[in-house]
Amino acid sequence: MIKHKKPTAFYETFERKGHNDTSTHYCPGCGHGTVHKFIAEAIDDLGVKDQVVFLSPVGCSVFAYYYFDAGNIQCSHGRAPAVATGVRRVHKDAVIISYQGDGDLAGIGTSEIIHAANRGENITVFFVNNAIYGMTGGQMAPTTLNGQKTLTTPLGRDPGRDGLPIGMAEIMNAITAPVYIERVSLSSTKGVLKTRKAVRKGLKNQIDGRGFSFIEILSPCPVNWKMDPVEAREWIAGNLEPVFPITCFRDACSQDQKDSQIAVEHSVESDQIPFMDDKELVSLLKVDALIPNLEILNLEEDQLVKIAGFGGQGVLSGGVLLAKCGIAEGIHATWLPSYGPEMRGGRAYASVILANDEIGSPVVDEPNVLIAMNGPSLDAFEDDVVPGGFILVNSSIATRKVKRDDVSVLYIPASDIAKKEGLTAAANVVLLTIYLKHKGIMSTETLRKIIPVSVTRKKFINTNLRIMDKALEYYDNNVRI
Repeated sequence: MIKHKKPTAFYETFERKGHNDTSTHYCPGCGHGTVHKFIAEAIDDLGVKDQVVFLSPVGCSVFAYYYFDAGNIQCSHGRAPAVATGVRRVHKDAVIISYQGDGDLAGIGTSEIIHAANRGENITVFFVNNAIYGMTGGQMAPTTLNGQKTLTTPLGRDPGRDGLPIGMAEIMNAITAPVYIERVSLSSTKGVLKTRKAVRKGLKNQIDGRGFSFIEILSPCPVNWKMDPVEAREWIAGNLEPVFPITCFRDACSQDQKDSQIAVEHSVESDQIPFMDDKELVSLLKVDALIPNLEILNLEEDQLVKIAGFGGQGVLSGGVLLAKCGIAEGIHATWLPSYGPEMRGGRAYASVILANDEIGSPVVDEPNVLIAMNGPSLDAFEDDVVPGGFILVNSSIATRKVKRDDVSVLYIPASDIAKKEGLTAAANVVLLTIYLKHKGIMSTETLRKIIPVSVTRKKFINTNLRIMDKALEYYDNNVRI
């Protein structure tokens, strides 16, 4: 009896939809699920799960990290090949998967994919082409067919107005460095099996250090095409495949490919890439004299910090300062910003985690430290702080008191202290200084040494350091018992 089971490269359950719910966020009949399964099976069969770094940029695949039990990086729209290049430079043995849609790769990220291919980066790119912007509602993509109706071309794509569909595999084939370029289709059983084979070959090429592999997959999007799943696959065969022919453009392993030898000669071997260790990088940036040389810190408790206020208060830069202090102390640190479209005055907050062990997610939903730089931030996040947590309030702006009695609180007129020294925007430095001093998680001298590295406008370095001294003076005179 044959038993089928989920590949171990997948999580056992897909928690995004709720505990023990095994469904995905993909629409019925979507091709992403098929491609995901082929990738997961190949990862298992090749035994590389612990080496995989899966890059999912903006698009329908944006939640791939809920499915693949591997290294995952969420990339900016179209920038997965650029991120892949950075990962390759620091992880020689990583198996890097850039998984992109047609709007993402052929539209937003055209420059990134072309230059990664031209460098012959040893990565594998899976390009899912459904001729439409799927995630955002079905707008015209660079691969949309002439006459095809979309949300932004309700009368059909017009070549005179919109240009012609772009063949990305053909563009890749015009570049010398790639070693493997193939276009496959999910329109039929034969095409599905061929896709499975192409996925494995693309990953095997990377594992063997051959170079850049590009697999374009024609995939159905029934919902945005306004078809049922069977019609969608028939539409691929009758409409997409004539415009985007199914073929292997280049295979450096095949003797039949006339460009094989040229591609191999121009591919970048991993041992030729100039990897740079940390000391070399510090020397290059010329900041070695400013990086603290301290013993590795051992935290008694992970610090889950939320710094919140409005744009212009230094909320995000304050988070960066704190995270850099953690890094300087040799512990793990993450910084995750969140802000509205307004450059000034809009809501902003930063999540910072300081931990002895590796950090799985940078998100801080239940902080044990809240630094509230204004009243609305205190209103928004006071209830999220865990019992026994610590709230630090900028009392210059937030005039009300904390309502809870199961947390410790300090009220510091941070903006007033900073304003007296001529730099109101350095209220973040006041609060960070007092947070470090009061909690004792690390020396305030670490912050003093990090400020010159982090402050971009050098004329304000001394002012920030002077404001630190004023914050410590205030603490000694008004807080410390």
